[in-house]
Amino acid sequence: MSEIKLTSKTLIPIKIAILTVSDSRTEADDTSGKVLVERLTQTGHVLAEKLNLPDDKYKIREAVSRWIADKDVDVVISTGGTGLTGRDITPEAIKPLLDKEIEGVGELFRWVSYQEIGTSTIASRCIGGLANGTFIFCLPGSTGACRTGWDKVIAPQLDCNTSPCNIVALMPRLLEK
Repeated sequence: MSEIKLTSKTLIPIKIAILTVSDSRTEADDTSGKVLVERLTQTGHVLAEKLNLPDDKYKIREAVSRWIADKDVDVVISTGGTGLTGRDITPEAIKPLLDKEIEGVGELFRWVSYQEIGTSTIASRCIGGLANGTFIFCLPGSTGACRTGWDKVIAPQLDCNTSPCNIVALMPRLLEK
């Protein structure tokens, strides 16, 4: 991780892969994935790769497993497939890949989301975790949820200046034995 000097703060650029999970969205109309890409690049982070895949747990696992094994990907963020319908299977696809689940990600997302959309947030199965030193965040598919998830949960933790702690500071120690 190299450092970029931004005004008076130093940013450590994080390499992030974005996955949109949807049977109906294409690259052309994927507003949620575009919001995540815009926000991460505007912040100074690096887009490692972006994919759109259908709600197929094996295709999702294949892509995320590849990113987990890639030392040039620090974080994976998915959007979509976290709801309650029969086709919403992103958490089921991702959880078997995790070494550690980070329960606070879903808890915090739903708390922040509750303030925006009320009890409708109970339908979100947003999750976070860690696999082979790679952070994974699974956000709902709505563009608003991606804005909320990035702005209020993920981005502050990917900022090495966030106090009292942030996940960037943990990255060098994630694969300790």
